[in-house]
Amino acid sequence: MLVPPGMPFRAPPSPGVEPRPPTWQPRPFGHSPSGLFPASPPPAHTHPTYREPHPVRPGAVTAGAASAAAWLLAFGLLGHDLRGYVLWTLLAGGTAWLTALLLTVRGNRGAGLGVALTTAVGWTIATAALLTRWYTSGDWPLW
Repeated sequence: MLVPPGMPFRAPPSPGVEPRPPTWQPRPFGHSPSGLFPASPPPAHTHPTYREPHPVRPGAVTAGAASAAAWLLAFGLLGHDLRGYVLWTLLAGGTAWLTALLLTVRGNRGAGLGVALTTAVGWTIATAALLTRWYTSGDWPLW
């Protein structure tokens, strides 16, 4: 038996056995196959739904950000000049980031995110103040 090119080979049916028609499942009514413009919700139980076991909540992020801002402000006020402000801010930011790491691993990830973001903003402010003084005076303020 010769099979034309491009056609799959199928074994001939056994003598006395009637071939069955191919079985197929119709698509759900009203559901677009591409999903780009669905006409109705997808059928239930088509795929598993994964949920985050410990989601990050906005309240926790805000609480972490507020606490880190208060922490950086308290340590920044200990410096009497720009050098003191920058060094105290670096020290406070380092301890805040260690706390953020600990919160992220063992505690509330939202609070850790708020602490880390606020610490980054605080370090950016200290860096901007340092660079502004350096640019205007021509002398490095930390020595």
